[in-house]
Amino acid sequence: MTADSPTIPDTSARRAPHGWRWAPAWVLTFVALWPAPGYAEAVMVLGALAAIVRLLMDRFRDGARLLSSGAWALTSALFAAYWLPQAISAVDAVDTTRALREAAVDLRYLPFLWLVAASVANAPARRTTFNGLAIIVAIWTLDALAQVVFGTSPLFWGLDQLKQAISGRPMCTAEQMAGIDRLSGFLGPCNRKLGVVMASLSPFLLFVAARRMQVAGWLLASAAIGVVVLLAGARAAWITYALVLVFSGWKLLGWKRLAGVFAFGALLLAVLTVASPQVRERMRLTTHALTANEAGVDTALSGRGQIWSAAGCMIMRHPVNGVGARGFREAFPACDASADGRPAWGEGPAFHAHQIILEILSETGVIGLLLWLAGAALAWRAWRYATPQAKDRARPAMLALAVTVFPLNTHLAFYSTFWGGLTLMLAALYAGSLLARDGE
Repeated sequence: MTADSPTIPDTSARRAPHGWRWAPAWVLTFVALWPAPGYAEAVMVLGALAAIVRLLMDRFRDGARLLSSGAWALTSALFAAYWLPQAISAVDAVDTTRALREAAVDLRYLPFLWLVAASVANAPARRTTFNGLAIIVAIWTLDALAQVVFGTSPLFWGLDQLKQAISGRPMCTAEQMAGIDRLSGFLGPCNRKLGVVMASLSPFLLFVAARRMQVAGWLLASAAIGVVVLLAGARAAWITYALVLVFSGWKLLGWKRLAGVFAFGALLLAVLTVASPQVRERMRLTTHALTANEAGVDTALSGRGQIWSAAGCMIMRHPVNGVGARGFREAFPACDASADGRPAWGEGPAFHAHQIILEILSETGVIGLLLWLAGAALAWRAWRYATPQAKDRARPAMLALAVTVFPLNTHLAFYSTFWGGLTLMLAALYAGSLLARDGE
């Protein structure tokens, strides 16, 4: 080209870094709507449909404008590791119709993963998404602390008033609110997941606080979230949050100062045990494990010993592909060794195994566990061979995902809509940020 030749603008280079600019706003809207699960589900489905329509319109061309080739591969592989066990377990499930329906409906998670990964696929989008998640967690934390002081969550109160104005019905019925014994925050007293949600998403706020205010920011954020997690009462969340503190704080603080943080946390727990009936009850239940007998351990685990025994029965009877995803409740009565007594959770069967390994084995069998392990191996391999820069930008999502699926803990149901959606979102944030286009 001569000096006098006109310059042809390179539009592809200008368009490539941006991908789908609406993806971060979509992800943040999805998370912000979790107190209203129906609306959050609708946003997720509409986003997945929009992703499919956009890809079809583009005829799946120029996919690198959306995700890197590695991110395409890893998100699709993680979806397969989650979804294929469902499909295989449906072949001879205890409730084949429901299992097939669940597998068909969960196909929506594939474009969901692509779209979430796209929300962190370049530096501007990732900054918007991760900072947005940190702001949401900060708002939820302040809201829960306001509930500690005033007795009511301002966010949930506003949502409840809006719901009553629209439909004439409150967010929670009297039956759902019976026996409430923990801090509920923005999710409301009929949805007792505040502790586990805050613990799983806490890395996003802690890393932003550490980046903006160094040690002081991390200490302030960790203390505020810690109070909420303790008062929310879920002991599984206590374990999850302790892992978050260890792996987010040791490099920033060093082991000695981090030990001081945990000493302060132990002191705070002792104070709350005296001051809070809810925390005191959790500690009382935990001490039952020291009785060294089966009944004491089951009491300490809030009846999970009985559930895990039933899960073992299902694994023995259906070792290959399980009883079917979400089929635990139907198979539970036939495997309940204590059917004559009243279970610790009240009336009715247990809905899921409350432990990730037992849930996978009982509902999807050995095949399901092998597929999940294959997905975990691929995720670990991607981390192992990533550059230091890639690891730094993916660290909040990696830590959030790792502590959520940490196997030496109890868990919510990974094949449920809420917890499955949250876990897959974290998996896509991890894959999209680790294998982002700006790292190519």
